[in-house]
Amino acid sequence: MTTTMIFYDIAMRPPVAETCCGPNPSKSRFALNFKNIPYSTSWVQLPDIANVRRSLGVPASRKFGDGTDFYTLPMLSDPSTNSIIGDSFDIAVYLQKTYPNSGEGDLFPPQTLDFVFEHDLALLAPLSEQKEGEFDEYARFNTNVDAAFSAHVPLMVHGLPLDPATAEATKAEFVRRAGVSSWDDFAVSGEEREKLKNSFRDTLGDLAKLFLKDVSGPFILGKQVSYADLIVGGWLRMMRGTLPRNEWEEARGWHEGVLGRLHDALEEYAEVK
Repeated sequence: MTTTMIFYDIAMRPPVAETCCGPNPSKSRFALNFKNIPYSTSWVQLPDIANVRRSLGVPASRKFGDGTDFYTLPMLSDPSTNSIIGDSFDIAVYLQKTYPNSGEGDLFPPQTLDFVFEHDLALLAPLSEQKEGEFDEYARFNTNVDAAFSAHVPLMVHGLPLDPATAEATKAEFVRRAGVSSWDDFAVSGEEREKLKNSFRDTLGDLAKLFLKDVSGPFILGKQVSYADLIVGGWLRMMRGTLPRNEWEEARGWHEGVLGRLHDALEEYAEVK
């Protein structure tokens, strides 16, 4: 039996190692590579995620508004401790507590993460519940960042690099979850798109202020990476993988280019194994 960790990520269009862009799996991949922990990736097609989680005995980490389960990834299996963790934040906490001195050290250095996103927008997918524990500052930040980006996901949905083999089933599932009539209902164009882009830019401006406190950058703590940077970086990879190229290049330059620099700096932790 192998003792190498197995990391479960969402398979997009082949080649999957180049098109993977799920924000939460990206957060976990960053954390695994930051900790320099050996692992291999198991790719799961979107329509198969629920069955894979259930087969491993991992319950859904979120629920839709009607109380039904929302099955998503990532998951991490660690044979050395017989553990399977099914939420990106929980994975980061597990890695820090179980392997505190591995790789580059502390994922959760003390800091104040004063970013709050208040909204009344409908989200296409439910957010993870806020965790209670010793990393509350990071948990609150994770919830607020997820909400800020999720509220603007309609800009990205039609750019998802879906695998042609499962694209129709995946689209049907998105339509069912959102309660809309067709995949075309997710399209955002013209004036509506410009309005949503402006909202996104303004929202990210509030977030960018955190990264401008320490001008030595590119991270919130200057030269020191923390899980807070990985949280934002996971969503930046989603933007890069789904937005039209010209819109991604535009977004990289917002707010003195601070988030573009963060994306580039995290590339060293983005290797797919």
